[in-house]
This record gives sequence, C-alpha cells and structure tokens, in this order.
Amino acid sequence: MLELTNNTTGNFFLLAGPCVIEGEEMALRIAERIVKMTERLGIPYVFKGSYRKANRSRIDSFTGIGDEKALKVLQKVHDVFGVPTVTDIHSATEAEMAAAYVDILQIPAFLCRQTDLLVAAAKTGKTINIKKGQFLSPQAMQFAAQKVVEAGNRQVMLTERGTTFGYQDLVIDYRGIPQMQAFGFPVLLDVTHSLQQPNQTSGVTGGMPQLIETVAKAGIAVGADGLFIETHEDPSVAKSDGANMLKLDLLEGLLEKLVRIRQAIKE
Repeated sequence: MLELTNNTTGNFFLLAGPCVIEGEEMALRIAERIVKMTERLGIPYVFKGSYRKANRSRIDSFTGIGDEKALKVLQKVHDVFGVPTVTDIHSATEAEMAAAYVDILQIPAFLCRQTDLLVAAAKTGKTINIKKGQFLSPQAMQFAAQKVVEAGNRQVMLTERGTTFGYQDLVIDYRGIPQMQAFGFPVLLDVTHSLQQPNQTSGVTGGMPQLIETVAKAGIAVGADGLFIETHEDPSVAKSDGANMLKLDLLEGLLEKLVRIRQAIKE
C-alpha cells in the first residue's frame, strides 16, 4: 500500500485534480498548486485525472485528448512533482496499459461489481481504489474488495460517493465510512461526485458545489481516512463535471479547515 495512511502528521490523505486530463500545461499547473498547499499542511497527496471519460450521458460529450497522450501527462506529473497519480479504468484490457503510467488504478462506481475488471486491476500489483456503487450498500463492498485480495493484491482502498436517491440526486450515508473501514481497508469520501445531480434532461450532469465544504467537513468529522476532490482552475469551462467541481482557488482554505477538524477529533 502506498504510504498514505501511515504518515507522521496523522492527517487524512487527498486525491485531487481535474475530472479529466484536458492538456499537459493545465495538469501541471493544477498539480503544482496542490503540491505546494498539501506540503505546507502535511497532507499526503495523490494527483487525480481521468485519461478518458467512458461514462458520458451524451455521445457528443468530451471524452479525452487521447489515451496514451493523457497517460503520459499523468506520468509527467509524477516525475516532475514526485507525487503518486491515480486514474480510472473501464475494462480489463485497460488495466495493464494504465498501470504502466500511474500508481493507483481506480474502479468506477458503476463498474465495482465487474469481476474481470477487478481481477485484471489486482494483477497489475498497483493499489486499487474501488468506488462504491451508487446502488450498493456499504456492507456489499466487502465482496468487491475480496475479489482484489483473492487475486493476490491486498492494496485496496474503498471510496464512498453517495447513493442514488430518486432519479436525479444522491445522498451520503456517513455510517458507511466506519462500516467499510471495518473490512480493514482505508476508506475515502468522494466529496464532489457525491454532490452530482445525474440524469438531467439536458444530458449534462448537474451538481451542488456550494455544499462541498459541508460534505468534506462531515467526512473528516466521522473519520474518513482520505478525501477525493475534483478541482479545476475554472469549473465553468471544464470539459467534464464542471457543475460539481471545486474552484482551485478555494481548495487551500478548505484544506486548512479540514486539517483543524482532523486535529480536533484526534485529540
């Protein structure tokens, strides 16, 4: 397991970055800013960026700049700043390809029951972050984790990202965080995806970014090991998930508050 939870500060760890890699310069700018703030605050950091978006509502939605090109950007972030990187994969055939460039493979929530995908990811030897399906109970995630472990890889993280509530909303059951921690794996809260409002009639997912701080504070207060936050210099022009991303200028102030909450509950 990457040394994320066993850090000397006792802080939560952070997976953060843009929803999708839009270009090299943009990724490096975002990474540089987050590296500086997390180093100052003693927060173990993993740069996040999807090399391709496979789950899109509309066929004309942006999916990426090209697989190899985007994966090389992720590798460059790792090389330049010395931080781990994470990206999501969508099929078993992608696991080995993506593993050559990143440190953590992420299993999307909609695909968390796909046995061949989990096994292929596990066999790369990388840390595997499995997002809890919007349709699953926290208890059911033990079986997704077991598939990775039984394939020979104990480097597992689980991520809460909200549960479907009606057709166009999600709710977070914070009980799920300690329930999944009981399986023996680190548990993250995906703050920004938990605030999505999917299935809009426009074909573009909505969101409630004004609640990012509220949700993040609650996640740290109940003891999440880490947070997942998508952030962008200007979410209004982001090519994917702009409606629920955090403006990068707001991230440092939020992290400062979260560190204080973490210190308070540790004391």
